[in-house]
Amino acid sequence: NEFLYSIAVRGSEGLYMVNGPPSFTESSAFQRDSGKNCKAVAFSKDGSLFAWCSGEKVNVVNVTRAELLRSFDLPKAVCLEFSPKNNVLATWQAYSAGKDGTMGVPNLQLHDLRTGKCLKSFIQKKMQNWCPCWADDESICARNVNNEVHFFENNNFNTIANKLHLQKVSDFVLSPGAQPTKVAVYVPGSKGAPSFVRLYQYPNFGGPQSALANKSFFKADRVTMLWNKKATAVLVVASTEVDKTGASYYGEQTLHYLAANGESAVVQLPKNGPIYDVAWSPNSVEFCAVYGFMPAKATIFNLKCDPVFDFGTGPRNAAYYSPHGHILVLAGFGNLRGQMEVWDVKNYKLISKPVASDSTYFAWCPDGEHIVTATCAPRLRVSNGYKIWHYTGSVLHTYEVPSNEEMWQVSWQPFPDGVFPERAVRYQAVPSEVPSAEPKPAQAYRPPALRNKPVTSSKLHEDEPPQNMKPPLGGGDKPLSKTALKNQRKHEAKKAAKQEAKGDANQGPAQAPAPQNAPRNAVPATTTGDPDVDKKIKNLKKKLKAIEQLKEQAAAGKQLEKNQVEKIQKEAALLKELEDLELGV
Repeated sequence: NEFLYSIAVRGSEGLYMVNGPPSFTESSAFQRDSGKNCKAVAFSKDGSLFAWCSGEKVNVVNVTRAELLRSFDLPKAVCLEFSPKNNVLATWQAYSAGKDGTMGVPNLQLHDLRTGKCLKSFIQKKMQNWCPCWADDESICARNVNNEVHFFENNNFNTIANKLHLQKVSDFVLSPGAQPTKVAVYVPGSKGAPSFVRLYQYPNFGGPQSALANKSFFKADRVTMLWNKKATAVLVVASTEVDKTGASYYGEQTLHYLAANGESAVVQLPKNGPIYDVAWSPNSVEFCAVYGFMPAKATIFNLKCDPVFDFGTGPRNAAYYSPHGHILVLAGFGNLRGQMEVWDVKNYKLISKPVASDSTYFAWCPDGEHIVTATCAPRLRVSNGYKIWHYTGSVLHTYEVPSNEEMWQVSWQPFPDGVFPERAVRYQAVPSEVPSAEPKPAQAYRPPALRNKPVTSSKLHEDEPPQNMKPPLGGGDKPLSKTALKNQRKHEAKKAAKQEAKGDANQGPAQAPAPQNAPRNAVPATTTGDPDVDKKIKNLKKKLKAIEQLKEQAAAGKQLEKNQVEKIQKEAALLKELEDLELGV
């Protein structure tokens, strides 16, 4: 089959599928649904099934055989999800209570895809975390009900097989991969008690002693928990809504590490500011964090939470590992310009720096070679469309919807691991039929008086270069921390200054070297030979300088306080006093 995979596109032009590289033609395996009311789509985990709600029905097709499997009469469904082994389709519609305040109709349905029957209906009021979570082999399914986690076994939803009951479980995540399944749970702090995340192995939930690992922290209004692929560790990004120090309007974030063997740590990030993104490498032994006030830093850490490689600083707020884990894309989307850096993370070499401006969506293709970026509504209403790239920076296909239409979603067809072999990394841009329309860099505004003069670089900050943090082979010293490096540089600068001073002393009359931090335009201090008089002169100059600043503020229209006005009135007397002292009267 020439077309190994396709991409689903949903928008005001309807729902259709496009074949992946190299053809990019519309797929004949899926009959286009031209309706404008398609609310949601979902691929099964292995990519063989595809479901969508048309606004009238929820339809399920077998993509490989291009045949309609099931059709459910659910016109209001707005969320869909397949269980990992395609036995169950979960659908959700908005909950509405009865007219007289009685309980409404169950709005979360679980359908048996073999028979088409509804296995179970639940009331699920919130859209957030609406879908039950399955273990990859479907032996366990769990959902959060009134702050406790209910577990079902082998898709039997009539019997609750187990409950995990803590004070108030606000979120939980099941581990990926084979049995035994582990569960990460988050309990928010209350009444001065800290929040905590605990790891359990199903079904051992008997009190705190049975937990595999535990990490508590105070600063958390919400958390994001990320299991690695091998289910050996969890990363927890804890966020507060408000940064009490006022340093950031993003709130405050901290990054914690918990391992299933009981180890836990706070990941020390060398730059202050928000944590924009954290991603596990598919190899499960490294993770990348993008953090710090702009320009943001990006660093790869190992399982000891030590930095392995630092990508320096740049305009970025997201990190995406390729499915095989051999390539990492650092990108700046949202309020940034869409610059991407594509890195070979085995050799830490930069492959390409494409720019996908106005992108609201990014995803790796399961083949580990191609990427899709898209501009979708409602995030952006203009210039909707998508681009398919090769990671070497070439745009292979681009589609923009007509100006009166919108695109809402694009999604690669998934594939099981191992279908696509890992290929050697390429550095040369692959050939493309699409002309590269590199966006012209926006020119900085220059006032008319400077327009015909040479441009002088006025960068607000210099970007830090990437650096390898691994200690050299042969058991060299540990990489220096940022503070240690700073101190080392200071030490070297002082040494150099001393050497210079020595050199000057040998050449001519002894002259004290000017202190390093003295302002360049500082007036040379006048000395009278009497330390008390010198001190008085210094204080008078200080007062006169303050008066000068107050006069400037008054000239700028600032309303001065009474005592400030009095200070200005004393200027003449102070000047006279200074003159007398300097003349030695």
